[in-house]
Amino acid sequence: MTVPLYQAKAEFFRTLGHPVRIQVLELLQNGPLPVRDLLAEIDIEASSLSQQLAVLRKAGIVTATRESGSVVYALSAPDVAGLLASARWILTEVLAGQGELLAELRAEAGRESGTPARRGGAKVRQELRAL
Repeated sequence: MTVPLYQAKAEFFRTLGHPVRIQVLELLQNGPLPVRDLLAEIDIEASSLSQQLAVLRKAGIVTATRESGSVVYALSAPDVAGLLASARWILTEVLAGQGELLAELRAEAGRESGTPARRGGAKVRQELRAL
């Protein structure tokens, strides 16, 4: 029985849904890397990295080859790097929109700070600044 496309896509995105896996994919955008180089860049135990690499390999997102006694990983397709670039662009747009909303909230809080009925406004402004 075949899996519906939407279900396959959901599984694909679940596979990408781990910070270490994303970090590995971002490192591999610049070309294949041996496990030792991945370990040097990612603050994780070797066994945990191996587990995350196995998930990516099983999903077909990365490939592994043995070279001179070490395992070298690479993106299985250049489109994976394109997907990561698209994610960065989308996040940039989302965060820019949130920044505009935050600026509006800060301006509104500034206008309302003199209103006696707005007790606790200083605390709200402090929380907004922390964002």
